[in-house]
Amino acid sequence: MVAQTTQMNGKDHHIVTGIKEVPVTLARPPAVYLEKHVRNPGVARVNCCPTVDTPDGGDNPSNRTVLQQHVDFWDEDKDGIIYPLDTYRGFRRIGAPFWMSFLAVFVVHGTFSYWTCPTWIPDPSFGIYTDKIHRTKHGSDSETYDTEGRFNPMAFENQFSKYDKDNKGGLTLKEIWYLTEGNRNIMDPTGWVAEKLEWFVTYYLFADDDKILRRETIRKVIDGSAFFEKAKQLEQRKRGAKKMA
Repeated sequence: MVAQTTQMNGKDHHIVTGIKEVPVTLARPPAVYLEKHVRNPGVARVNCCPTVDTPDGGDNPSNRTVLQQHVDFWDEDKDGIIYPLDTYRGFRRIGAPFWMSFLAVFVVHGTFSYWTCPTWIPDPSFGIYTDKIHRTKHGSDSETYDTEGRFNPMAFENQFSKYDKDNKGGLTLKEIWYLTEGNRNIMDPTGWVAEKLEWFVTYYLFADDDKILRRETIRKVIDGSAFFEKAKQLEQRKRGAKKMA
């Protein structure tokens, strides 16, 4: 049995988080002591992403849910609709190769467009409407986003307490595989595929030179700021290369 000690009203309280009779509860311990860093970590935040590393949640717009912020990068003209060409261009701007950007158009819009449409009639242009983006939440995920598009600090931290085995502050490709396997819900093939694609594409585009996808990078992917930062870095690099030439 594994018990964690917390304090409430000046008294110690023991919370059992794992038992030997069910080994998986020992292998995947939940995050504890989050109250020292994040106030009310079990309460989902609508417009910011507070974590142990970034307790203030970062610099986020107050009038957009975290899930809306996650996709706003692809809506360049800010009309509230992401078209297939927007998705292709967005992936190219953050360094995705042609084949990945091309496939993303079919996977993303073929899967998500209809569920965000304002009526039951499908959009022939396969646009994704960002005001209804919460409808695209799928199963077999980490539950970091809730069904209304909020950010859940506890669910975010659980990913690392369970799968970042050597406390390095991020996840390797192997650990991401175990994470996506551990998140699988029964009879949910759409969720299984979507979760793996999302994580592996994120790893491909954002893992550092040590081949680790860092905690803070993942947080920034969740609120979308990582996309703007990477696009800006790549654009500056291109301009620098042109000047050198």
